[in-house]
Amino acid sequence: MTTQPRDTPQFFLTAPTRCPYLPGREERKVFTHLVGRHAREMNDTLTQGGFRRSQTIAYRPACDLCKACVSVRIPVDDFQPTRNMRKVLAHNADLLGRITVNRPNSEQYRLFRDYVMSRHGDGGMADMSVLDYSMMIEDTHVETRIVEYRRRGPDTFTTGRGTGPLLGLALTDVLSDGLSMVYSFFDIEERQRSLGTFMILDHIALTRKMGLPYLYLGYWVQGSPKMDYKARFLPQERLLPNGWARIDTHAPLPA
Repeated sequence: MTTQPRDTPQFFLTAPTRCPYLPGREERKVFTHLVGRHAREMNDTLTQGGFRRSQTIAYRPACDLCKACVSVRIPVDDFQPTRNMRKVLAHNADLLGRITVNRPNSEQYRLFRDYVMSRHGDGGMADMSVLDYSMMIEDTHVETRIVEYRRRGPDTFTTGRGTGPLLGLALTDVLSDGLSMVYSFFDIEERQRSLGTFMILDHIALTRKMGLPYLYLGYWVQGSPKMDYKARFLPQERLLPNGWARIDTHAPLPA
């Protein structure tokens, strides 16, 4: 009898379910477990191959009739913000992103619940309990950090911390070739700040500061209004059938 070594990944395929991005379509995913002593290296390899992480699971779409989900990463040294993005940066100059350990707390959960119920009230995350949220933050075998966003305070230069309530949070993996924004959420009452855009711009700067080449944004889904924002960050690389391809314009993918 043969046995499968614990560190050798096994891949599984989900049953079809309703697609959360494109109406009238179904999605399937191929997934594996990110566990064991090689989890970090496996996460690197799989992310570079178009997978995303959720807790100890790495997954990617495996739909029979649709290829709309495309992995996107930003080559941070080549990125130049648009005029509107520069306005977003200026408008949020009073905010500070602080990198900390991936520990959940009640303040984070309240912000998370408000965000999910406002943006994704009919989605699968709407029923997440405090325990579910804690698992999302803590349950990982790879290098993961939290970036918390708060207003700068009078002693920020000394302490390196912001003050006041939590306005945004990004759960971020540290890879060998970049950062990967696993999940982010923000204060829905601060719409004028464009916090989603700001957190991506801040992560681009953070990736560059760390001397890493890429910021991974997950999937861009052509035809999904929820994912349109990712196409604005140019230049970017998209994972196409022949490998990563540089995109410098907003041109759609060929049909």
